[in-house]
Amino acid sequence: MLDKEKTLKILAENIRVERARKKISQEYLAEQADITPQHLYRIENERVCPTILVVANIAKALGVTLDKLLPL
Repeated sequence: MLDKEKTLKILAENIRVERARKKISQEYLAEQADITPQHLYRIENERVCPTILVVANIAKALGVTLDKLLPL
């Protein structure tokens, strides 16, 4: 079983890394993923636990698969 805090930390880190690699802003990624910039900020700073649908939308917006973001 995965640890919630550890999972959120890895997810947040992976999103930040992919976003930086693609050189896109939080605002742009949030718009592409159909979430608010504030929600993306909270995800990247481990303040919320996003739904799988939100994570899937972020992955799609980043052009990566879910396994690239989630520790499985």
